[in-house]
Amino acid sequence: MNLKEEIEKLKKEKNAVILAHYYQYPEIQDIADYVGDSLGLSQKAAETNADVIVFAGVHFMAETAKILNPEKQVLLPDLNAGCSLADSCPPDQFEAFIKEHPGHTVITYVNCSAEVKALTDIVCTSSNALKIVESLPKDEPIIFAPDRNLGKYIQKETGRDMVLWDGSCVVHEAFSLDKLLELYKKHPDALIIAHPESEEHILKTANYIGSTAGMIDFVKKHPKKKFIVATEVGILHKMQQEVPDAELIPAPVQEDNTCACSECAYMKVNTLQKLHDCLKNGFPEVNVPTSIRERALLPIERMLKLS
Repeated sequence: MNLKEEIEKLKKEKNAVILAHYYQYPEIQDIADYVGDSLGLSQKAAETNADVIVFAGVHFMAETAKILNPEKQVLLPDLNAGCSLADSCPPDQFEAFIKEHPGHTVITYVNCSAEVKALTDIVCTSSNALKIVESLPKDEPIIFAPDRNLGKYIQKETGRDMVLWDGSCVVHEAFSLDKLLELYKKHPDALIIAHPESEEHILKTANYIGSTAGMIDFVKKHPKKKFIVATEVGILHKMQQEVPDAELIPAPVQEDNTCACSECAYMKVNTLQKLHDCLKNGFPEVNVPTSIRERALLPIERMLKLS
């Protein structure tokens, strides 16, 4: 029996579901019950009937699943699957930041720790951030954290004045504008699509800005068949499956790495073998203390209701 067959067998035995993010390795995406972005994964986690959730993603995503499903076992193939953006917002510093700006509604991007979510009024994802900000009264002061690039993009789109926490994602800040423009010269017939976590100078070049799910949807519906994609390269696997006749070109990064594209090292610590092992052994398990879980649940539920 090969690894994939063993995983399928274990899934049935344990009544387990595998949720995977678009940035996971292709072989993990292919065996997952659901592949999606942060919003889609949160929604699936909220509605699953499985006893065990294997989260092929990063730590904050598994935490979100646990917050929504305290009675279920939530497994993460590798506990080292962290997030540079979540790390850029330590809870104690963020709590002090909130106290410095009293009277503000706190909106945090889902890419943060459970402790930070517990300090939050509403959670958002890149899919619904604009909708959530626009759902608040125009004169309501807002703190937005932890991603400053997403925050700046929302400010530009909505005209809202928001206090931004100074955090960022190393993956989405790795794109090189010079290299992107050089690449575009070679492919002037391509459309540039970008994730809103990218820096402003990259977003200015984009024909479309959206979440990972939004980018896939855009490519599926657009008559053009050539795209330069500015987000983590893992998205290309699912995107190519959805539009097999399209030419997809990863946006180049500043560093000369092996793939000449942007890869999230945290996402890539999960492997098929580790996924199999965690399902078989029932660990590493992700838990959230009850006091934090109960406070973090409210802003997540507000997000899901607004979505």
